[in-house]
Amino acid sequence: MTPTRPTKYIFVLGGVISGLGKGIAAASIGYLLKSSGLRVTILKLDPYLNVDPGTMNPYQHGEVFVLDDGSETDLDLGHYERFIDVNMSKHNNATTGQIYSTVIERERAGDYLGATIQIIPHITDEIKARIKAVNTPRRFDVVICEVGGTVGDIESLPFLEALRQLSVEVGYHNHLIVHVTLVPYVKASEELKTKPTQHSVMRLREIGLSPDIILCRSEYLIDRSTRDKIALFCNVAPDHVIEGTEVKSIYEVPLVFHRQQVGEKIAKRLKLKRKMDISELESFIGHYRNPDCEVTIALCGKYTELPDAYKSVLESFIHAGVENDTRVNVKWIRTEDIKSDEDAAQIFDDANGILILPGFGVRGSEGKILTSKFARENQVPFLGICLGLQCAVIDFARHVCSLNGANSTEFNSRTRYPVIDLMESQRAIKAKGGTMRLGAYDCQITAGSKAYTAYRTHKISERHRHRWEFNNRYRQRLEKFGLKISGINSELNLVEIVELPDHPWFVAGQFHPEMKSRINRAHPLFRDFVAAAVTHLNTAGKSI
Repeated sequence: MTPTRPTKYIFVLGGVISGLGKGIAAASIGYLLKSSGLRVTILKLDPYLNVDPGTMNPYQHGEVFVLDDGSETDLDLGHYERFIDVNMSKHNNATTGQIYSTVIERERAGDYLGATIQIIPHITDEIKARIKAVNTPRRFDVVICEVGGTVGDIESLPFLEALRQLSVEVGYHNHLIVHVTLVPYVKASEELKTKPTQHSVMRLREIGLSPDIILCRSEYLIDRSTRDKIALFCNVAPDHVIEGTEVKSIYEVPLVFHRQQVGEKIAKRLKLKRKMDISELESFIGHYRNPDCEVTIALCGKYTELPDAYKSVLESFIHAGVENDTRVNVKWIRTEDIKSDEDAAQIFDDANGILILPGFGVRGSEGKILTSKFARENQVPFLGICLGLQCAVIDFARHVCSLNGANSTEFNSRTRYPVIDLMESQRAIKAKGGTMRLGAYDCQITAGSKAYTAYRTHKISERHRHRWEFNNRYRQRLEKFGLKISGINSELNLVEIVELPDHPWFVAGQFHPEMKSRINRAHPLFRDFVAAAVTHLNTAGKSI
């Protein structure tokens, strides 16, 4: 494709209900197009009034995915990065809150020259500007735009109107609309029902948008007569009604699309002449389906009943498992249930590895500290992420360095030994949104450490999202008793990685390694952690 060719836009919209996998659909389309050599990026438009999901409870919105530039974004951006292997920025996620804030700020500054500010054209113009900004300066051939929510929601209307306007502006062969809907199965009548999809498309057409491809999510195979019926009533070609049945891994979705020639249909409409090569993904899925062994990893956290709160961690285990020819079975652990060493011994009896998940707040913190103690004393491979590092440090301070009552000031502001404490720059902060240590920070790794063995380099960059840090006042004492500080941010003089040299594999990082793992490139810490779990499995004499 030559640089003079216009940018191609693909709009992914949802109907009937939310949670149908628009993000996975957008990411899968992105993967197919990128596999043909095209430069692809993806934008998420979220209708909620929050500026970002940073202050939302995980029960409301799942994981907050942090980008290199410090943006707190929707978890779908994690899928985008993992599928198309492109680092996103703040331009790849826009919310109603951001858009209205920008327009109101401009109105206050007098930028609109006395005009009456309205949804059309001011809000819709800002939405279109955000869509175009993701490719300014132009670096991508295709921009995929996913709109959150469901067609018919009042919150989504300005976004859909903006897409209607933009589709007219860019022209027929420069845009395409994918509509993701539900085709439910009614057991009483033993038939798939197309009426919800028909009504969803009807609402979409009332707005002025017509789908070019309808992706039908269903727990059952969609037969030819059902497809023909959807095509007839929704005004699309029958071969543009795509079946989206359940798969065991989200990474199989591009293969499902490829078998139905979704990439080719999109390329034909957008006049993109490229051949797609998905052999690498086919190899990945082959290894995923046929592992040499299985390990059990205990995931210890606060929101264990909500897997979406730790989506990137779960995906990282899939990547690392494939690289180790291993299936990772996850065992969810509520750390509130761990009140003694005996509890820990019983709960972790079958674990080949233990991971303390990131989080905030005192709930379950004592159980996490006992979790670290168990892994440390029983030579079980251990990985701590963010809060996991802090709990590991507290455990070491209490039980190895005899600093009885050592704690984080997040959990106990009056602790005698605050081995984890707020940074000075955080003490005066009152606002909650966007004020943590966010985004990518450099880290210098010590040669000869387990961290260096994993990364194979002295300098790394990892993403952060936290307020509390390792207290350097206790660094010398903890090192004296055997804690190895193997990663440091030299600019801020902050501890980034700790480990135990005399342990098979005990590493904890203040950052979020799960946010940089990819299909084609597992994160080094997850890769080596899973490898250590396999060794633990074999050492224990257990088999698949």
